[in-house]
Amino acid sequence: QVQLVESGGGSVQAGGSLRLSCAASLSKFRINVMGWYRQAPGKQRESVALITRSDVTTYADSVKGRFTISRDSANTMYLQMNSLKPEDTAVYYCYARKITSDEYWGQGTQVTVSS
Repeated sequence: QVQLVESGGGSVQAGGSLRLSCAASLSKFRINVMGWYRQAPGKQRESVALITRSDVTTYADSVKGRFTISRDSANTMYLQMNSLKPEDTAVYYCYARKITSDEYWGQGTQVTVSS
């Protein structure tokens, strides 16, 4: 079974940092897109940061300059979150899409930023 397992969520004060990790059982070379989405209570799930098979990255305007997405040779994906703001509070989900267009989601990890 394909699995995406997130870790690294927690609670921090505004201005602090967190690093989220997502361990994927998929081969990196069979994935078109990986990324992070988030969903706050009462709001739609939104794209935060995406990285393609060719390592092209895309960020939501709200996180540009603060968040960095990356992945390593072991196919673990990371989201480094700096200068966190209360509006970043949400459940963050790992996402992957294979070249076959099959999509996979992690279970989510809570990020809470207090003022």
